[in-house]
Amino acid sequence: MGWSPEQVAGRLALTHPSIKISHESIYRFIDAEIRRTKNYAWRHYLPRGKSKRGFRGRKGGSPVNHIRDRVPIAQRPIHVRRRHEVGHWETDFLLFSKYGQSVLVAQERKSRFLLLAKPETRHAETTALQLGLWLRALPPGMRRTLTQDNGTEFAHHYKLRDDLGIRTFFCDPHSPWQKGGIENANGRLRRFLPRRTDLTTLTHEDLEAIAQRYNNTPRKCLAFKTPAELFTKHLLHLECESTSPPARE
Repeated sequence: MGWSPEQVAGRLALTHPSIKISHESIYRFIDAEIRRTKNYAWRHYLPRGKSKRGFRGRKGGSPVNHIRDRVPIAQRPIHVRRRHEVGHWETDFLLFSKYGQSVLVAQERKSRFLLLAKPETRHAETTALQLGLWLRALPPGMRRTLTQDNGTEFAHHYKLRDDLGIRTFFCDPHSPWQKGGIENANGRLRRFLPRRTDLTTLTHEDLEAIAQRYNNTPRKCLAFKTPAELFTKHLLHLECESTSPPARE
């Protein structure tokens, strides 16, 4: 199912309290099997598919371009960083080996709920249209801010601000870690969408299935609830608020 050892152990503790296993025990078992059998297929049971544990740094980031009405992330309200409020999004592109292929990814920061699409191009207009299509369907309380990097594909961000009232912010140059939620999501998605993937073989339904699998996987940072559970809870709450009759004075 693509769950990490922490997700397996945490979800078991939540749904079957009588069954107890440490995530470290699962990691050590897989590591021991790799060393004992020299069968590196065991690594595929881990989300990142690594045969050795540890952090691998990633190069990346884009130089700052001249972007109309660009607002730096330093001006983003501090409560957004603390994830205390729903409706704050991050977005990025997953790139692939075949030139011109990409997947647009958007994630809600508090619930970690994920959206995926395969736009025809990475042009700014196409990107803004897809983001607008997603966010327009949500109540205003679920679309407060959007954070992105300095790629030219996000240069039409101001259209989202003008059309939907979304405040948009940009990371500092060469600082993708400032939108760490989407960077983490991209790493997790590589299990299902490795760089060698040919997107012409994937349909919209295939991408939707990947997003659903991601959104229905329990997360340690959510007390082993799923992104879908929390996102739906907040969405229903805001929709109920918006349809409630005004209180009598």
